[in-house]
Amino acid sequence: MSGLPSFRAVMLMVVAVLAVTAAAGGMIVILGDDMVNTAQEDVRGRPRVQQSASPRLDQIVPTAQPVQDFGQGGPGVTVTPPRVLAVAGGTVPEQTRHRLAQLTHVQKATVVDAGAVKMSGTALNLLAVDPAEFRSWTPQAVADEPAVWSALARGELVADTSAMRRFGLILGAMYQVDGGPRLRAAASAPLGLPGVDGMISADLGRSLGFAPDVAVLLHGKPGAISEAKVRRLLGKGAQVVMLDAAERAAKQRQSQQQSPQRPQQPQVSVGRPSSYLDLYKAAATRCPGLSWTVLAAIGQVESSHGRNNGPSSAGALGPMQFMPATWKHYGVDGDGDGKKDIWSPYDAVPGAANYLCANKAGEGGERLRKAIWFYNHSWDYVNKVMGIAEAYARTYA
Repeated sequence: MSGLPSFRAVMLMVVAVLAVTAAAGGMIVILGDDMVNTAQEDVRGRPRVQQSASPRLDQIVPTAQPVQDFGQGGPGVTVTPPRVLAVAGGTVPEQTRHRLAQLTHVQKATVVDAGAVKMSGTALNLLAVDPAEFRSWTPQAVADEPAVWSALARGELVADTSAMRRFGLILGAMYQVDGGPRLRAAASAPLGLPGVDGMISADLGRSLGFAPDVAVLLHGKPGAISEAKVRRLLGKGAQVVMLDAAERAAKQRQSQQQSPQRPQQPQVSVGRPSSYLDLYKAAATRCPGLSWTVLAAIGQVESSHGRNNGPSSAGALGPMQFMPATWKHYGVDGDGDGKKDIWSPYDAVPGAANYLCANKAGEGGERLRKAIWFYNHSWDYVNKVMGIAEAYARTYA
C-alpha cells in the first residue's frame, strides 16, 4: 500500500481547510460532488456548468443594457385628467360631441373606440386610442413614460395595473386574442378608468372590429360637470361614471384623519420582467404547450441563468448559449427595444422558446425531447434538462 494519500482524501482535506477559513471570516467557495470528476465538454464546446446551490429564480434579476430608445426626459406632457367616463350605446355623432364639449365646466372632450376581446380565454374591456392624442388623458406618471406610448404605437397591449393582477397577466408575455392576433403585454400602468382593462392602438382596434367613437372622456372643474346633462346628451343605455366622485370622497376621508397620508405615486411597469422566473414564464407564452420549466432548465444548464454567458470554445454566446448562425434565424426582439441581442436575457430566452417551438416542442412528449436534442445534440443533455425541469415544476408548484 502506498504511503501517499488518495486524491479523494486530499480533496477532503482541502474542504476541511476551506471550512476553517470560513469560520475565521475568510471567503469560501463551495463545490459539489462533481469537483472530483473530470470536466467534460458538450458538442458545442461549453464546459459543463458545476451544479451548486443557487438562489430561487424569482430572486435572480436578468441583467442587460438599458433600453435606449425609451428613456426619460424631453418636454413634459400637461395632463388633463378625465372627470367623466361614459360609454354610449352606439357611435357618438359629431353634433353630440360638440354639445358635450360645450357643457358648463367642461374644458376638454374626446371620443375614442372601445371593445371587448377574449385573450387566451380571458375577457378584457379595452380602449383603442391614438397614442399621441390620448397621452394627456392618463395620469402624469403614465403620460411621462415613453415606453407606454411606444408600445401602443407598435401594436402592443398596455394593461391596467389592477387588470394585470386580477387576470394573472405576465409582463412581456404573448397572449392569443380569440379570432385575432397574438398580443404582447408590453406594459402595465394605472389608467384610473373603472371598467377599462387596458389600451391598444386605434389601428389595432379597427382591425379587431371595435365599436367606433363610443367612449367619451370629459375634463373640467372637479365635481362640477353635470352627470344628468351628460346622460341626457348620450341617450338611453349610456353608462356614465363620475371619476372625480371617488376623488372627492377620498379627500373628505383624508381631511377627517388626524395625520393625512401622502398619496402614493402611481407605478408604471414596462417591457421587461423583473426576475428570471417571470422572464421564463413570459417567454414560454410564445410557444403554446411549452412549459416555462423547460426554458428554465435550459437556462440553468447553459449559463446558470446568465451567470456564465461565454463565449464557449465553440463560439456559443449569451445566457441561452446560441450559436450566432442559429441566432440569426431564430433570435427575437423580446423587450421591444428594436434590437435582437444575443447577450440580452430579454431577447435570448424568448429566442430559445422560438427555436424550440420551431422544432415542435409545444407538442410535448417525444416531440419535446427531440426539440431539446436539436438545441444540443446529446440525449444525456435532454435527460438532464428534463430532470431539472421536473424539479422546477415541483419547487414552484
